[in-house]
Amino acid sequence: MASLPHLSSSPSPCLCIFSTLVLWFHHFLAVTSQNSAPSPLYHFCYAGGNYTVNSTFSGNLNNLISSLSSLPQNDDGFYNVSAGEIPDKVNSVYLCRGDVKPVDCLACVSAAGEEIRRLCPNRTEAIIFYDNCMTRYTNRTISNAKETELAYFKWNNRNFTGDLKGIETALRGLLEGLRDKAAAGGARKKFAADSVKAPSFKTLYGMVQCMPYLSEEDCFDCLSWSFGEIPARFDRKVGGRVYTPTCFFRYETYEFYDKPPLISSPPPPPANGTITSEGGKKDGNGRKDLILIVVPVVVAVLLIASLTVVLILRKKARQRQEEGEESEEEIIVTTDSLLFDFDTIRDATDNFAIRNKLGQGGFGPVYKGVLPDGQRVAVKRLSRNAGQGETEFKNEVLLVAKLQHRNLVRLLGFSTQGTERLLVYEFVENASLDNFIFDPVKRTCLDWGKRCRIIGGIARGLVYLHEDSRLRIIHRDLKASNVLLDEEMTPKIADFGMARLLDIDQSTQRFTGRIVGTYGYMAPEYAMHGQFSFKTDVYSFGVLVLEIISGQRNNSFRVGEEVKDLVSVAWENWEEETPLKLVDPSMTNGWRNEMERCITIGLLCVQENVGSRPSMAAVVLMLSSDTISLPLPTRPAVSVGRFTRFGDSTSSSTSHGNHDSITQLYPR
Repeated sequence: MASLPHLSSSPSPCLCIFSTLVLWFHHFLAVTSQNSAPSPLYHFCYAGGNYTVNSTFSGNLNNLISSLSSLPQNDDGFYNVSAGEIPDKVNSVYLCRGDVKPVDCLACVSAAGEEIRRLCPNRTEAIIFYDNCMTRYTNRTISNAKETELAYFKWNNRNFTGDLKGIETALRGLLEGLRDKAAAGGARKKFAADSVKAPSFKTLYGMVQCMPYLSEEDCFDCLSWSFGEIPARFDRKVGGRVYTPTCFFRYETYEFYDKPPLISSPPPPPANGTITSEGGKKDGNGRKDLILIVVPVVVAVLLIASLTVVLILRKKARQRQEEGEESEEEIIVTTDSLLFDFDTIRDATDNFAIRNKLGQGGFGPVYKGVLPDGQRVAVKRLSRNAGQGETEFKNEVLLVAKLQHRNLVRLLGFSTQGTERLLVYEFVENASLDNFIFDPVKRTCLDWGKRCRIIGGIARGLVYLHEDSRLRIIHRDLKASNVLLDEEMTPKIADFGMARLLDIDQSTQRFTGRIVGTYGYMAPEYAMHGQFSFKTDVYSFGVLVLEIISGQRNNSFRVGEEVKDLVSVAWENWEEETPLKLVDPSMTNGWRNEMERCITIGLLCVQENVGSRPSMAAVVLMLSSDTISLPLPTRPAVSVGRFTRFGDSTSSSTSHGNHDSITQLYPR
């Protein structure tokens, strides 16, 4: 092979231009790279626990994050990595979007690891979402089940125009088809992306993905839950996305994802492998001269072409943003996304008509309303003397809006005008639990199976409040009138007006001089000394369990003509080994062992010794497994204020709907 001739000390003009272009282009790419560095969409620092800088957990987390850049590339885009040993073990998962190249996936994962450590210092659990990947680490074992309690919403500002019904049908069909495809994916990747033609000459592009460890059913359910947010969050919006820890979806009117790369055929080789001179003879010197001229020119042309492409792409990106394709809003960071127009809510309730009134609590009346899209809501109209300022009110709305669980009443938003403050909730069909279990006729509809499911649902809702939510909350006013039942008789805990937001260990006690709640459900240590903890709710839950089983109120249990305290009667029957005497006579079927077990669990929850009461997580385990041996309950606490309710703020209502569902939180 011929070598290039020796270059003189005076370079040619072509080489000078070439060198200058190379240096300038490298500088341009460096600046462009710095300006276009990806930033996270959203992050969340769980409040479950902290670690110290020089702790073993900190060292394990640092080792894990520093090793991310050296992870092997794979086409799945999923990594499950851990470091250290229990109790300082760090578990982490990393998931890249299914269309992201492996090298870009690792770059995103590595950047996310460093960023989440910076954004959530000293937290033992955190999660961060980028456009291309998500990263999560925790000191707990990561469940293989779906998680939708923590959700991030983002949408486009522009609205669809034209055949809205046809567009909605096309979008629904696209997403549901992608959901089915992704859910059916294997244990390596659950991802699907595609497009569909919609009316009004629009093309819709969609993408869905689940954590690969989800079962087909859980992936299907997670995405279905996310799609269910479209009417409320993305009504008529030309783009939207929902991220949860275990699944996400996105749709747009432009192609936002990368298609699988096409494998192109190499160009055919020349007829012969040498460059010939004009006369067809081999000419070594001519070839050398040609290389000296052609190579710099070709490289310069390629550099200029590349620069042109980069500039065009950046210009198009700016145009898309100006046109609204990339102009999006997100729900987590602002109250604006929860704000309803006051006139809309007033019209929905027919100007708060008496016939639409569902109930009356100490913080204001509740009205049934119907929004313009047909959605039914319950509207709490706070009394003028509720004592909340505008800032405090909005802060509380944001806190409660973050609580999303099947067994909690869902806050949809709020509305304000002048001194008016409204809270808008989902409408719950069957009103409150007390309307059923304390009504001689209605409680016959609640067989043992339904009562078991109600007890279990309430317990799971409390576990979420105490341990699993991004906030840790003591309800402080759990009672039958604050548990609502939907059309499937699923229980939903309501009325957070007395709740306390905490970031403390479950065993920690707090004190307050402001005793609020309902006597009869109130733990004695709280009623008499202002001492409260998560075990305060456990006591109330125990009373509620005994009420559900007996069908009678705690403060008015009838034994013949005599009125006694329900907890005392339950304890007497348990000591006499006749616990089933407590059971509601209207229940004609049910397993005796299950009934006795639930009565025992109720008595465990109302024990006088606070430390002896189980946590709500332990209660859920007791309820879900009949193989777990139950400890023997000790004497229950003394009943306090048997026939007395505390103030007007806890008065009950027997009307239908979401009565007493105020949402006031008292932050630390």
